Amino acid sequence: MTRARVIVASNRAAAGIYEDTSGPILVAGLRELGCAVDADPVVVPDGEPVAEALRAAIADDVDVVLTSGGTGVTPTDRTPEATRPLLDFEIPGIAEAIRAYSRDKVPAAVLSRGLAGVAGHTLIVNLPGSTGGARDGLAVLKTVLDHTVAQIRGSDHRLQK
Repeated sequence: MTRARVIVASNRAAAGIYEDTSGPILVAGLRELGCAVDADPVVVPDGEPVAEALRAAIADDVDVVLTSGGTGVTPTDRTPEATRPLLDFEIPGIAEAIRAYSRDKVPAAVLSRGLAGVAGHTLIVNLPGSTGGARDGLAVLKTVLDHTVAQIRGSDHRLQK
């Protein structure tokens, strides 16, 4: 079974100013896709705390980590910068597909700087912090997640339908 974790990058949610709403959607969505999600979303401030949470997930040999938030263009949006140094390689098509899926509904989706890639044996995908961004990310990932995880684990190249 695919093990997954959700990390929410939100300065305000981490400070208790408001409750995160995207993380629970991602946890539920991953479970619907057949993943074992080990806990509630990990909510941390953006920046280095995201990198720390990602390193912990990689060390725990989690198969999939979805981050939510911190992908925009404000000065506090630092999730791609926290993610990129940890990646062994990027999978730009996943991030591009998520932006493309969302852009007709939400034109500002093209501003997302979210990354997707592999660190060790862990797929990491940065998603926008909105509930719509979470749902759109899951809609794209449901078509490729199992195959991607199988490939990272060393499976052959036969696409499973």
